[in-house]
Amino acid sequence: MVLFGFVLIAVLNVIGQDPAPWLLTACVASSAVLVTLQAVHSAPGTERLRERYGLWTLSLQAVLTYVPMLFVGSTWGGMGGFLAGSCLLLIAAPVCWVAFGTVVAVTGLAAVLEGTDWVDSSYLVVSTVLTGLIVYGLTRLSNLVTEVYQAREELAEMAVHRERLRFARDLHDLLGFGLSAITLKSELTIRLVATRPERAREELAAILQISRQALADVRSVARGYREMSLAAEAASAEDVLTAAEIDARIDLDCGPVSAQVGTVLATVIREGVTNVLRHSKAQHCVIEAGAVDGPGGGLIRLLLANDGADETRRTGFQDGGSGLGNLRTRVEEIGGTLTAGAAEEDWFRLVAEVPRVTTAQPPAAA
Repeated sequence: MVLFGFVLIAVLNVIGQDPAPWLLTACVASSAVLVTLQAVHSAPGTERLRERYGLWTLSLQAVLTYVPMLFVGSTWGGMGGFLAGSCLLLIAAPVCWVAFGTVVAVTGLAAVLEGTDWVDSSYLVVSTVLTGLIVYGLTRLSNLVTEVYQAREELAEMAVHRERLRFARDLHDLLGFGLSAITLKSELTIRLVATRPERAREELAAILQISRQALADVRSVARGYREMSLAAEAASAEDVLTAAEIDARIDLDCGPVSAQVGTVLATVIREGVTNVLRHSKAQHCVIEAGAVDGPGGGLIRLLLANDGADETRRTGFQDGGSGLGNLRTRVEEIGGTLTAGAAEEDWFRLVAEVPRVTTAQPPAAA
């Protein structure tokens, strides 16, 4: 609307001179073409046209700016502001400012050669400068607004993508352990039904409790961030490992930790034990957590080791699943490190080191 208003002023100035019909028609047609050219130079979404035909459209704009001045004089000089603004938009700096100054100077010189007094000539020069800057400023502003809207859409898509990853990661961590524990205890219960019915009933009760906990965990994932207890997860891991006839040794000597750090370490234990149950033939499993020296407030080092490493898992991250990759993402989000791999005598070691004090914020629900 601003550009159209400027062009309308120039046309009204020409009409005020009572030109011949053919000249007025030519001026109106030229003004329509100038508005179209300026739209190509200024409107968002025309970048490809400007890149491919910018030199030609700018040249045509220059012709339609100065040729009509030969017939209607400085009355048409206001169109020089559009040309000056287009120079700033299409020509790279610092050449664009030279072109801008040249357009302003030529417009003022044309008015002087026509015999216009210095007041009107100065007015035309100032008007050309202001119009050019307004055209440039409004164009940049509209383009920036468009970019902001595009950035907001991209940020929204990224937020949705992050939330999907969080949901998938949490479901993997929760259901992987829960379903493995249910499967293991169900197999144990089948073996105990005939010989030890009392123990079988205890295992059925444990299966029911694990199922209820898995359901609650899934619901908490849907709500957003969930907290897990390091001690409770270690106790649950010991119970499941014992049911699988794996000798478990648990030693947590890290003192109190923040909810976020505890949740990450508990997740490491859960995924590590799940992998022990799924991917190894372990007879012994060790879970240790303790404080070690490190930057800031020190580090918490969690070790989960078992003696069931096979050839498919000797390098740690070669199982093709996403569990250990999810763990690495979680640990790195709070400034920690995660390493996994086979050690001596077929022992597999999963080591997580995280800062005791972290400034990272828990993920928010989308």
